[in-house]
Amino acid sequence: MAIDYIIDYQCVPKQTLTTPGILDRLKGAARAQAVIDLFRKNGDNRPASEIGFELTRATPDGQQETRTLMVADLLEAAADLRPLEYYCNGCPANNLQQPFGCMGQIEYPISSRAERWLLNRLPVPDEPLAWLLLRRAIEDAEDDASEVSVMRGEGQPYFEERGVLTRHLGELIVSSNQLFKMLFLMGSLQPAYAAVWLVFVGAINRRLEADELIHLSDSPEDALERYPFQFHDEPNDDASIRQLKRFFGALYLAWGLNVRLLLDV
Repeated sequence: MAIDYIIDYQCVPKQTLTTPGILDRLKGAARAQAVIDLFRKNGDNRPASEIGFELTRATPDGQQETRTLMVADLLEAAADLRPLEYYCNGCPANNLQQPFGCMGQIEYPISSRAERWLLNRLPVPDEPLAWLLLRRAIEDAEDDASEVSVMRGEGQPYFEERGVLTRHLGELIVSSNQLFKMLFLMGSLQPAYAAVWLVFVGAINRRLEADELIHLSDSPEDALERYPFQFHDEPNDDASIRQLKRFFGALYLAWGLNVRLLLDV
């Protein structure tokens, strides 16, 4: 299980197979390979054509649906991607620098370290413009995001941390639940909203004059040149932190290209 995100940049592969079609094929190939690896690890050397597995997932009405899938069928469907990989070379939306790199994941469970990392990225009162922008967003929401606590319950796969983490930013208190809801449970992220989040977490330089800060929401044509991406991998990053950085990289490109970042949580 994971948060899937997609830079909604139109291209030949998406026009050919559709965005859901590409995502389904990528997931299918990953599942198929994982199943093959598991079978081989356990000494089962049957050909892929004879290997199947059950996949259980939630339906829109909250029920559980179980299907039997054949590895060979998933690999055959994924083969449709190969002739289209060429178009990903040099694509401005290729965040991961790989075929179909406009699509990525944040895997569950999200680590406690990653939640702390996110909270620690927020502006403090001596960064007044960015801090005031964050305070207004939190106050306007009038929402403690308590429903996210349900996702932290025993047996739930979403978070390593079962409690709610908070950070005091002067008079402002922000919780990890609020950040998760504002980032991932509000639907697709529009460019103007992306600009706000890039400022909140310091993915771009946030020590800007008020007029320049306001106009970030307009996705300037030279945005990616004027405002370099600030996140880089560090040796002590865990998998969740690295994936969050990739996510913000995708959000940055979507903002610069003036397109949405689609989410499937």
